[in-house]
Amino acid sequence: MDMDVCVEDNVLGELLTLLKLEKIEKNIFRGQSQDLGFGSVFGGQVLGQALSAAYQTVPTERRAHSLHAYFLRPGIATKPIVYDVDCIRDGKSFTTRRVVAIQKGRAIFNMSASFQIDEPGFDHHDPAPEVDGPEGLKSDLEMANQVADKIPPGIRDKILCKKPIETRTINPINPFAPRKREPVRYTWLRAIDKLEDDFAVHQYLLAYASDYGLLSPSLYPHGRSFWETEMQVASLDHAMWFHRDFRMDDWLLYVMRSPNACKARGLSEGKIYNREGQLVATATQEGLIRNRVLTKNSIPV
Repeated sequence: MDMDVCVEDNVLGELLTLLKLEKIEKNIFRGQSQDLGFGSVFGGQVLGQALSAAYQTVPTERRAHSLHAYFLRPGIATKPIVYDVDCIRDGKSFTTRRVVAIQKGRAIFNMSASFQIDEPGFDHHDPAPEVDGPEGLKSDLEMANQVADKIPPGIRDKILCKKPIETRTINPINPFAPRKREPVRYTWLRAIDKLEDDFAVHQYLLAYASDYGLLSPSLYPHGRSFWETEMQVASLDHAMWFHRDFRMDDWLLYVMRSPNACKARGLSEGKIYNREGQLVATATQEGLIRNRVLTKNSIPV
């Protein structure tokens, strides 16, 4: 979902603090949660915090190149989350970690992540699409303000506020009046202020932001939106591959496509490019896109 917690004083600093975690024991960390008004934790938060926890157990010269995660249960947005890191392997070139996120004694999420030393090698990538740049586009926050009266009053203030990561979507939809369209979405994103040079910070911020709207294109061909009361939309799993260096305080283009939807699940693929058109990361996600009207007797996740 395209939204963040609202803390007007220093929204980016608050998000960085949220993602950096508190070490409470060897390989065990605790993170606080954002309450977006929906009761459950934003999936990108758990992704970013889990990657942050893993990074704190990895040699400094190694960088994350991939992660694979499953969302097992909805997290409670008003409660902290404990991250237990299993140091599975430390090889000559690669390091592997497994992270389990726990609330109230139960696993709500697990992730495997792999880290690698910097190595030279062959280099190619898919070209970036030719689309409008971020300049001149309205921000997603500005677009949300145009439909403010449609947003439920209980969460309106948490959505219509300053965000730590600005997003600008090309040809955005009205989520309260969706129409059928191709399953493709183009969104520019960047952190609103200058960031430190620690690449781990940029990676776990991108992991956080990679959950922004990634499932949305799976609903486009059907003219539906997660805001509709009959729709139940939730992330089931998420994978990322980090290819090249990037900075989250410079514009990145997030190209999202959905190649498939069936059996109340939607699959989306995302490619993330820098301003120079280099592919810096890839993300995939499958999620629940259940129409309650069609599945009245379905078992809730």
